[in-house]
Amino acid sequence: MNLTISGHHLEVTPALREYVLTKLERVTRHFDQVVDVTVLLTVEKLKEKERRQKAEVTLHVKGRDIFVEQSHEDLYAAIDQLMDKLDRQVVRHKDRLQNHHHESPKRQNASVL
Repeated sequence: MNLTISGHHLEVTPALREYVLTKLERVTRHFDQVVDVTVLLTVEKLKEKERRQKAEVTLHVKGRDIFVEQSHEDLYAAIDQLMDKLDRQVVRHKDRLQNHHHESPKRQNASVL
């Protein structure tokens, strides 16, 4: 898995990097076929104080790219909410990959004969 963590108008500290890594472990625990992860942490220059901190993640899995973004006044809270969203989307993607269709009894009998 390739991981890129970058900051825009912000320096990514080792503590911030470690926090993102621990949160990403939850996502990779549910789905281990992650190819590439790009995390962008941004501080926007807005006049209003709320929703200034923004976290974005692009997760490349086999056959699909999953993009999630979240804004909050606290960067750690934005990362928490972002990982919750990402986790839900990854579980949904994994669920779609699994074949939930069962063969009808009519087709099962036909294949036996």
